Amino acid sequence: MNPRNDPTTLSPRTALKYWLPLEATWLMMAFEGPFLAAIIARLADPKINLAAFGVATSLAWIVESPIVMMLSASNALVRDKIAYRRLRRFSYALNASVTAVMAILILPPVFRLIARGVIGLPEDIARLSGQTMMLLFLWPGAIGFRRFYQGILIRQGKPHAVAWGTMVRLSTMALTGMILAVIFHLPGALVGGGALGIGVIAEAAASRFMARKSVHALLAQSDDACDFGRSLTLEKVVRFYVPLALTSFLSFFVYPLTSFFLGRSRMPIESLAVMPVVMGLAFLFRTGGIAGQEVVIALQGDRSENAGLLRRLTTGIGLAGTLGMAALMFSPLAPVWLRTISGLSPELADFAVLPGRLLVLLPLLEAILGYQRGALVRSHDTNPIAAAVVVQIGVIVAIFWLTVIPLGMIGAVAAGIAQTAGYLAGNGTLAVFSKRGRT
Repeated sequence: MNPRNDPTTLSPRTALKYWLPLEATWLMMAFEGPFLAAIIARLADPKINLAAFGVATSLAWIVESPIVMMLSASNALVRDKIAYRRLRRFSYALNASVTAVMAILILPPVFRLIARGVIGLPEDIARLSGQTMMLLFLWPGAIGFRRFYQGILIRQGKPHAVAWGTMVRLSTMALTGMILAVIFHLPGALVGGGALGIGVIAEAAASRFMARKSVHALLAQSDDACDFGRSLTLEKVVRFYVPLALTSFLSFFVYPLTSFFLGRSRMPIESLAVMPVVMGLAFLFRTGGIAGQEVVIALQGDRSENAGLLRRLTTGIGLAGTLGMAALMFSPLAPVWLRTISGLSPELADFAVLPGRLLVLLPLLEAILGYQRGALVRSHDTNPIAAAVVVQIGVIVAIFWLTVIPLGMIGAVAAGIAQTAGYLAGNGTLAVFSKRGRT
């Protein structure tokens, strides 16, 4: 029996079993970037190709950002046949929009203006970045397509199918990368872009295939059972989704903002070198909280009857992540991880320890944030989510400016403080909105 349709069946064990495949999905995705970087690093001219691949994927992420939250939207809104059709039309229109933006961006004159004029890339990196972007042309739309159907799978009690889709993506990426490198001898950036683009398309196709029975069941419903869908007008969908799109769009700007301040701080080169490693490590421990958001949306119940259980579960997951990261960063294992696994030099590994320690609260804060966001999405109250991310980014910018400019701190240390303060501010903002909603 699907636990979302019968709240009395929900137990900690059932909720945990719902969460585990989603956590596995996020863990696999966390290794996607390092995997592609490892391939590119072993091909010719790794420095130029890694830089070009990084620029191309960063721009593609910004284009993609408005459709990232489609998974949460379909999880929350696809309750019946009419709701499915209306949200599908909205999703497809959004996918077409981001694809159109991508098409304009990859036009050689437009991309050259951005790469050379705005970013200031050298000619060889700008050329490779543009070619890599062409291979990622369908990537944003494919992500929107598969996240729409993944949300339906989660809502219908099939989170394991999402994990299987990610396995299809990673295996397709690995095979495509080897073919492009070994048979076609493409430059590393094009190998990475091609592998990433084809992998996501394969995952989108797999997600649609696995969702076919759920979609068939939805379409078989009678119109009399579609009261929710009839009330779901385009205006309501837009009001629900725009704050979510704004949230993901603004969240992506944390990374260029971090690079901006690191470049103007003390020890900028060292800080720029270690922060991707440290943030990547924190992301591994944050995945549990990110996965928890979809569990809350799926299982909280229309009357929030499972709220207490899910709050305890997500808090426990976040606490475990924080304790795990602390056990690594505050022990002799830290230099082992940073040197052996991450490949930092001994000097950079020692330099990265303090910034890593400053981020150990992020897994717990991410889990709390995931519960708060999930509860708000479930209740269709998404405006506070956008407000909280605005506050979060505002605090990050303010703390960065204070620590880097007047106080002259080392950039990586300032980043650790700013990120943690930003998360605390985001948590606090949502807590205030939640308290007002209960009064």
